[in-house]
Amino acid sequence: MQVLLGKFAQVLTLRNLPFKGVLKDEQLEIIENAGIWIKEGKIWKLGDFELLAQEAQKQKVEVLEFPYANLVALPGFIDCHTHICFAGNRAKDYALRIAGESYLNIAKSGGGILDSVRKTRNATEAELTENVCLRADFLLKQGITTIEVKSGYGLSVEEELKQLRAIQRADLQTTPDLVPTCLAAHTLPFEFNDKKTYLDHIAKELLPILVQEKLCKRVDIFVEPTAFPVDIAKEYLLKAQSLGFELTIHADQFNVGGSHLAVELGACSADHLEASTNIEIQRLAESETVAVVLPGASLGLGMNFAPARKLLDAGACVAISTDWNPGSAPMGDLLLQASVIAANQKLSTAETLAGITFRAAKALNLHQHKGRLQEGFSADIAIFATNDYREILYWQGQMKPIIVWKNDKFVEF
Repeated sequence: MQVLLGKFAQVLTLRNLPFKGVLKDEQLEIIENAGIWIKEGKIWKLGDFELLAQEAQKQKVEVLEFPYANLVALPGFIDCHTHICFAGNRAKDYALRIAGESYLNIAKSGGGILDSVRKTRNATEAELTENVCLRADFLLKQGITTIEVKSGYGLSVEEELKQLRAIQRADLQTTPDLVPTCLAAHTLPFEFNDKKTYLDHIAKELLPILVQEKLCKRVDIFVEPTAFPVDIAKEYLLKAQSLGFELTIHADQFNVGGSHLAVELGACSADHLEASTNIEIQRLAESETVAVVLPGASLGLGMNFAPARKLLDAGACVAISTDWNPGSAPMGDLLLQASVIAANQKLSTAETLAGITFRAAKALNLHQHKGRLQEGFSADIAIFATNDYREILYWQGQMKPIIVWKNDKFVEF
């Protein structure tokens, strides 16, 4: 299939921008009065719409001209850290938190992750599949065309498989691309008393099945003294690496240590980083590990944002994601969260948009074909009803795309 889309008041390509460090808005490439030529699901050409339309007509390529005067096109957004495969909610936990109770104390009293484990275990695979599809469709309406989805509310071989199979089924039923991640190492389940024993069990009994069934290529772990300490987390992650899994780590949320492990093992990303100090910031900046900041978790827990500004100034690659989950980050609104952390941390528009496009793609190791509007990349496009791209963050999440182009078709809202 070939088609020319246009015309756009502005196309922000985000091409030729570096993965690491500070970005100025003056570095953004903006093509005005532009068209996007798509061929076989990939971007074929970008440029002046009228010139491309003349060429397309000569080649008898379909030209789809929008009936709107002002449109801005951006790469489809990428939410590189979510937990949207779950059942139930934790409204009770949230009420306790805003009343002053701590996240860790709520977990000790029967709430927290294990509460979501109970509810998710009671759901069928079909129910979980439907839940993922509904949440993925909600994210699509924000212009998000690629979504990482973690397991981690099963915490047994059978239940983790149920979650990952549900994610796989949902990927076939919904428009965005879903990237599954095994987070069986989320916390210690009810059935085990020893953390190392549990991780050894998961490494031996679950991970080989994931390889055999091709359920995911990524493994995650929550590195915290209350979850899994650095020493036993390292042993588990090395086993996962030996089986061919890419790594990502819940790191430095309440205590440091996880980001050091992520850098040491060459993990794709270290996510959270609210507790990171200058030492951790510098190590991340000197590595190829993406620093993923999660403003939704900071809002949900009433804690400081991760030091995105310091990370960028030090030279790190910084991505922004929702952390959408039933406990600490139930919002799931990427544009709102990106706008909030941009205002709080003084991130430029270029840095913010990079954090939800090509830098987020790097966190998922998809940066060779996603996250930019450039020749040869996937034709994933978020289209906004404005003639000035700066309005998207200005409206602090209230401006959503009116059209998304994905899988060679329009999705209109």
